Amino acid sequence: MSAKKDGLVNMGGFIALNNEAVFKQATVFNIMFEGFITYGGMNGRDMGALAVGLNEATEFDYLESRVEQVGYLGKKLVEYGVPVQQPFGGHAIFLDANKFVPTIPRNEYRAQALAIELYIIGGIRGVEIGTVLADRDPFTRKNRFPELELVRLAIPRRTYTNNHMDYVAATLKNVYDSRKDAKSGYIIVDEAPIMRHFTVKFKKI
Repeated sequence: MSAKKDGLVNMGGFIALNNEAVFKQATVFNIMFEGFITYGGMNGRDMGALAVGLNEATEFDYLESRVEQVGYLGKKLVEYGVPVQQPFGGHAIFLDANKFVPTIPRNEYRAQALAIELYIIGGIRGVEIGTVLADRDPFTRKNRFPELELVRLAIPRRTYTNNHMDYVAATLKNVYDSRKDAKSGYIIVDEAPIMRHFTVKFKKI
C-alpha cells in the first residue's frame, strides 16, 4: 500500500500479508534493505502520521469528497470530449492513449509520449501505464504491448481544489485538440533489465 495516496502522509507504505511463512521470508529482505520489521525504514514521525491518516482516510465524508473530486475532473473531461476510462476511479483518472494519440505508433510508446507532453505543456504530472510499464518479455526481450495504453492522473490526499481540476481539464482539452500534430513518440536510450518503468530514459523521435 502506498501511504502517500491513501494514508494522507508524505512518505511511506506497507505490505500486508496473511501467510506467516511468506512474512518470515519477507522480513529477511526488509531488515537487509529497509530497516527492522517494526519500522521498515520509516521514522517515528511518519509512522505516527500514517496511523492518524489511515484512521481519517476511512471517514465517509473524506472518502466522499475525494471520490467526488475525481468524478468532477472526469465529467469535465467527458464534456470536452477527452477519452478517459469509465467509470471514474476513487483516486485517479485514466486517459486512453490509444484513442487520444492513435497517430503515434505503439512501438514509440504513445502513452509515455502523452504523459511527457502533458508535463511539458501544462506541468501536469501523470504516469504511463502501458508498454513501458508492461516491460519486456523475460525470454525474447521484446516489448509487451498491453491492450490498453493509459496515462494515470492520480489525485492524492487533500492537496488540490476544483480550480486545479479546471486547469487540468482545460490543459488536456488543448492538448487533445492538437492531437493530430502528434506524429511520433520516443525511443528508449537506457533502461534497467527489470522494472524499467522507474528509471528508463527516452529520446524524442
